[in-house]
Amino acid sequence: MTVQAAGGRQGVDWLRRRSLLMEVGIVALVALFLMFIVPLLLSGFRLNLMGRFLALAIAALGIDLIWGFTGLLSLGHGVFFALGGYALAMHMKLQIPATASSQLPEFMDLYGVTELPWFWRPFDSFPFAAIALMLIPGLMAGLLGYLVFRSRIRGVYFSILTQAMTIIFFNFFNGQQKLINGTNGLTGFKTILGATVSDAGTQRSIYLATILLLVAAYAVCRWLTSGRFGRLLMALRDDESRARFTGYNPTGFKVLVFAVSGALAGLAGAMFTLQSGIISPKAMDIAFSIEMVIWVAVGGRATLVGAVLGALVVNFGKSLLSEKFPDFWLFFLGGLFLGVVMFLPDGIVGLIRTQGVEWFRNLTGRSKQLSTYPSLEEDPEAQYERKNIDDRKSDG
Repeated sequence: MTVQAAGGRQGVDWLRRRSLLMEVGIVALVALFLMFIVPLLLSGFRLNLMGRFLALAIAALGIDLIWGFTGLLSLGHGVFFALGGYALAMHMKLQIPATASSQLPEFMDLYGVTELPWFWRPFDSFPFAAIALMLIPGLMAGLLGYLVFRSRIRGVYFSILTQAMTIIFFNFFNGQQKLINGTNGLTGFKTILGATVSDAGTQRSIYLATILLLVAAYAVCRWLTSGRFGRLLMALRDDESRARFTGYNPTGFKVLVFAVSGALAGLAGAMFTLQSGIISPKAMDIAFSIEMVIWVAVGGRATLVGAVLGALVVNFGKSLLSEKFPDFWLFFLGGLFLGVVMFLPDGIVGLIRTQGVEWFRNLTGRSKQLSTYPSLEEDPEAQYERKNIDDRKSDG
């Protein structure tokens, strides 16, 4: 009995290693394709769009981590996205040429600010800004998560709380004209690490950096959702009360994954700001936070790769439809979302995993995947009896 169990476990471990190696290989091939082939196929404008959408895919991974695997539907991730964008934008606004008459950002001169606010000063350092763009939203998410999860707030109440958070931050940032330029946001960036932001070579480097960061974010999320920790997250998603009854305290685990998700959203916001050239309180709008959830729903929950695919498909769809049908492209987008909810509840990846596998089996001539015991399915007498039953049902 012990030998059989050990052999079975070794077989399972071997299958997991093989699956992991296949996934690593596929991710590496896709990353190489994006890095070396896609720039040859797209114009500079389209390549910039691709870079922005890849940055948004990092935020989608964070949403899938907490929603798909942990069951926490956040409708306020735009706040963490914007915090990361502001952290990097503040650094770039402080990179003023030495010939400028003032060392303050130009909007502060307009509002009569004579001294740089204290919280701006550390962002003159790029290492500080690089850490802060993930640390600040991560800590904010962790603090909010601790206050919420220790009170055992979950489900729709958690979603409403995160949505209320976006309203608070949106109104607060809108009103800070002197400090962060209010509704106009931060824009007009010139340099990053001494390189001109608008230069084609710099944009290409930013695009490549976005791909590498997306791969790193995917690796972190895959690591967190694998093994015992990943199974625990899914247990909390499916039946938190039962997990608590078995001796686990869900608060610490949920706070951790929510903080990681917030940090990923901050990283996405920074890379998106770097490529779009602007960050404003509009990123904290409720609609944008809901849109992040839609990306994951379209691609497929609890798949990770579906989150990336959904972010790219939806955003490229928005871009193309708005160009072709500027007056009513939103109707097409709304139809897409309704179609996914009604006909593809498991998203694109879910469709591929079910019907796609069967289609591949039929194409290659392989036997149909059996839903019950092979001996029973393939037994001639069982097939004969099944045919008789079907005939009687059709006659009756």
